[in-house]
Amino acid sequence: MPRILSVSSYQPPYKIEQEETARLTKKLFQDDFKEIERLLKVFQNGEIKTRHFCVPMNWFEKPHSFEERNQLYIELATKYGVEAIQACLKNNLYLEEEVSSGDIDAIIFVSSSGISTPSLDARIMNKLSFSDSMKRIPIWGLGCAGGASGVSRAFDYCLAHPSAKVLLLCVELCSLTFQHDDRSKSNLIGASLFADGAACALICGDNVEIKTKKAVPLIKATASKWMPDSEDVMGWEVKNNGLHVVFSKDIPAIISSWLGPFVEDFLGQHNMAPEDVKHFVAHPGGKKVLKAYEKTLRYSEEKMHHSREVLTHNGNMSSPTVLYVLERFMESEDCRQGDAGLLTALGPGFSGELVLLKWT
Repeated sequence: MPRILSVSSYQPPYKIEQEETARLTKKLFQDDFKEIERLLKVFQNGEIKTRHFCVPMNWFEKPHSFEERNQLYIELATKYGVEAIQACLKNNLYLEEEVSSGDIDAIIFVSSSGISTPSLDARIMNKLSFSDSMKRIPIWGLGCAGGASGVSRAFDYCLAHPSAKVLLLCVELCSLTFQHDDRSKSNLIGASLFADGAACALICGDNVEIKTKKAVPLIKATASKWMPDSEDVMGWEVKNNGLHVVFSKDIPAIISSWLGPFVEDFLGQHNMAPEDVKHFVAHPGGKKVLKAYEKTLRYSEEKMHHSREVLTHNGNMSSPTVLYVLERFMESEDCRQGDAGLLTALGPGFSGELVLLKWT
């Protein structure tokens, strides 16, 4: 069973208080919405206090072309990806010894907030001493589900190649997708929720002998599920001036009716029930999403503590977010040998990914 030996996150440089984003949004939107004060309550009610952006707040006061924003994405996502990889491979909280980038066999790069060909993993390979025969597996378009899906694809790779050392790198710069001249409610709500971040995990097959200082999760099984005819639930609408956020107000209701049976069926295949999961590693898509998790799986607020803390201090960073939550669990002294965990995230498609973990 492949193991997650190390995980690290990277915080972009501009830490922004939620009140600051609310004030700027009011300044930009107040002439177009008569009910602006009511709409701005989403900034206070979303349980987000701070977020990290790759650009300062005054950058959002003026419009920027798609070309300019995408060039920033390429430049900064490459930089942040390098930082996250280095932190992961040198993380002495888990690893007895540093792992060389030259020993990595494959890199899975996940992102949906910008466009680049070659994909950014190729640009990152020029910054670090990777082997020129390393396998590249870029994944685009999975949005918030990307982190969990990336773990699943690393699991698949390591099953096929049990001597492999695989890096999963997720980088999203959601702030760069903000549309200055879009006066839709989706754009306003997105401005209250999304943020920037990068995270990296080292996932290795059974034959890899890397010593760790503490218990780490092995991956027992994974599952994917897709909802037909659900393209309009969440995603991007691509227009001349860039990526416009799409998400439905029905997402919490969909989670309540759709996720519960998915989780119960998956756990049942392994003779488990939701109450057997000690550590629930959930992507915090938003306050209502967390409440929907609690309701459908009958979990307490304490069960969602790490997910809620990541949301509070980082917002929704799309694909890296679930790795930020996993990092909190792996750092915690509460995770011990034999503990069962379930990592989950939902994204465009509409789709979901589940990863069954066991600390060892």
